[in-house]
Amino acid sequence: MQNEYSAQDIQILKGLDAVRKRPGMYIGTTGPDGLHHLVYEIVDNSIDEALAGYCDKITVSIEKGNKIIVTDNGRGIPVDIHPVEKISALEVVLTKLHAGGKFDKNSYKVSGGLHGVGVSVVNALSTWCEVNVHKDGQVYYQKYNRGTPEERVKVVGQTDKRGSVVTFVPDDTIFETVNFSFDVLSQRLRELAFLNKGINITIIDNRLPEPKMKEFQFDGGLKSFIEYLNKNKTAIHSEPIYLEAEKDRVDVEIAFEYNDSYTENIFSFVNNINTREGGTHLAGFKAALTRTLNDFLKKSKFSKKMEENLSGEDVREGITAVISVKVPDPQFEGQTKTKLGNSEVKGVVESIMNEHLTDYFEMNPEVAEKIIEKTVLAAKARTAARKARELTRRKSFLESNSLPGKLADCSEKDPSVCEVYIVEGDSAGGSAKQGRDRKFQAILPLWGKMLNVEKTRFDKVLTNEKLMPIISALGASAGKDFNSEKLRYHKVIIMADADVDGSHIRTLLLTFFYRYMTELVEKGYVYIAMPPLYKISLGKRVEYAYDDAERDRIIGEMNASENKINIQRYKGLGEMNPEQLWETTMNPETRNIIQVKLEDAVEVDDVFTTLMGEQVEPRRKFIEDNALLVSNLDI
Repeated sequence: MQNEYSAQDIQILKGLDAVRKRPGMYIGTTGPDGLHHLVYEIVDNSIDEALAGYCDKITVSIEKGNKIIVTDNGRGIPVDIHPVEKISALEVVLTKLHAGGKFDKNSYKVSGGLHGVGVSVVNALSTWCEVNVHKDGQVYYQKYNRGTPEERVKVVGQTDKRGSVVTFVPDDTIFETVNFSFDVLSQRLRELAFLNKGINITIIDNRLPEPKMKEFQFDGGLKSFIEYLNKNKTAIHSEPIYLEAEKDRVDVEIAFEYNDSYTENIFSFVNNINTREGGTHLAGFKAALTRTLNDFLKKSKFSKKMEENLSGEDVREGITAVISVKVPDPQFEGQTKTKLGNSEVKGVVESIMNEHLTDYFEMNPEVAEKIIEKTVLAAKARTAARKARELTRRKSFLESNSLPGKLADCSEKDPSVCEVYIVEGDSAGGSAKQGRDRKFQAILPLWGKMLNVEKTRFDKVLTNEKLMPIISALGASAGKDFNSEKLRYHKVIIMADADVDGSHIRTLLLTFFYRYMTELVEKGYVYIAMPPLYKISLGKRVEYAYDDAERDRIIGEMNASENKINIQRYKGLGEMNPEQLWETTMNPETRNIIQVKLEDAVEVDDVFTTLMGEQVEPRRKFIEDNALLVSNLDI
C-alpha cells in the first residue's frame, strides 16, 4: 500500500473557467439537485480516501445559514508546494478545474470524483469556502471568497489528528434555493455506508432547536442493504444471495433477494455513484439472471408446465437487488453520471453472475426451486396480463384516442399546459366540471375506493374498473408500456376530501402511480390539491382557512365587535359550489397544490410497503409511532 500522497500526485488539466457563468455544465442544475450535488462532491473525495484504505469516518454537518461542514479522517489534502504551479497543492485543488489525484492510478485505483471538478467547483459556487487540513502534526488553513483565495495556505495550529475539514456556504445568487434537505443528504450518505462496509458516516442537522442526527455503519455491506430494503417484505428464501469477484480490473459486488411482492426493486452503482438510468453493468446482471434461471428451469419439475422461456420481466418479479461495480476508467453518459456506457463491463458482470449464481443454485437447490416457482407464476401472470391488455385494447381502453365517458376534457391539446383533476365522488366532480377553466383543465370523477395495487399483479390492474378510466384518460398506458411522451396532461392533480377516506384514496392513487407509472412521479407531474378546511364569513367578507392556525389568524384579523363570525367546517368537496371550488382549489392564481417529489426511492418503497403491503406488524408499528402527529382526524 502506498502511503505517500503529495504535490507531485496532483495533475492539472485546465484552469477554473466559466464555472460561475455556466454552473449547469458542472453540476447539472442550479435547482435543489445541483445544490445537494455540492455536498456529494466533497463527500466523494472522502469516500475515495476510504476506498484507498485511509479513511473510516466521515461527518457531514448542516449548520445555521445552510453552512455545510464535511470532516474526514483520511490522509488530508496535500499542502506541499506543487512542482508546476509553485503554490500549495491545497490551493491548486481548490482553485484549478480538473486538478486532483484521481487521474493518477497510483493515488487512487478507482474514484467517484472522476472528472476532478469536485472541490474546485464547490469552491467556485460558494459565497465562501474554507479548508482545514490536519496533516503531519499541523493544521493548514485557507479561505476563499467565490473561488478566490484570501491569502496563501498557512499553518494555524498543532494537531494529533489527520484528515480534511471542508466548510462552505452555497452562493444564493447562483442557486434557486440554498436550503439543504436533511432527508435528501441522509439518503445518499446511507447509500454510501451500505456500499462501503465498515465506514462510519454521520449526518447532523444543527439548524433545529433540537439537533437531528443519523449515523450509518453497515458491516454487512450490500447484504445489509438488501435486508434493509426488504425489512417489511416477506422473503421467499432465508438470506440474500451475495457474490463478489474481480475480473479484468473490474470489481463486481452483487446482492439480491426475492420477496412475495410483484414489483422489482433494483439499484445499481458504479464507483459508489448511483446510476439511476442503469447502463452496461445492469444489463449484464439482467441477462445473466434470465439465462441462469432458464437453465435451471429446464432441469426443474416446473419445466413441463412452461411452453416458453422465462422473460426478463418474469425473473425480476419480486426481486430486490443491488449491483455495485468498481471500474478504473468508467465512461458515463453525461456529466451527472447516471448511466454507465463501458461495453466491456456488461460481459464482465454477466460472466461473474452466471458462474457464481450457477454455483450457488447447485449448492442450494431448495432456494433455486423457490425462486423458479415464483418466476413460473410470474410468467403465467404475464400471459394473463397480455391477454387482458389485448382485450382492453380491443375495447380501446388503452389507446390514447379513446377517453372514458366520465372525463370532461379540456380544449387545449398541449400537454405542458394541460391539467387533469382526479376528483373523489360524483358530487364534487360535478362542481369541479362547472367551476373549472375548460380551456386547460380536465375533470375525471372517481367513485368508491380503488384497487390496492401493492397486493396484486398487473393483470388485475388492467381489468380494474376504477383504474382503467385513469389509464385511458392519461393516454400513456401503464406498467412497462408506460410512455410519458404520450401523456395528455403534465399536471395530474389528486383532489379528495380532507378526511380519512380522502387520505386513503390519495394513498391508493399514489401507490398506483408510483408502482405502474413511476416516470409520472419522477418527472414531477403528480400534485395533491389542498381544499380549505374552513369558510369564515363576517357580513359580506368571506375568507378560507386551510388549517386551524390560519383559521385563528383570520378570526383575529376580523376583530368582530358587533357582528357574529360564521365558521363553516367543510367535511367534503361536495359541500362547495362551483364558484367556491374554483376560487379555493382550482384557480392557479389562488389555489394551494403540493407537488409530489421523489427524493428518496429507498424510503418511498419502504413507506408504500409498510402502508399498503401484506404484513400487518410494520403497519401497526407505523401507526403507533406516528399516532400523536396526526391532525384533522375525523372520528
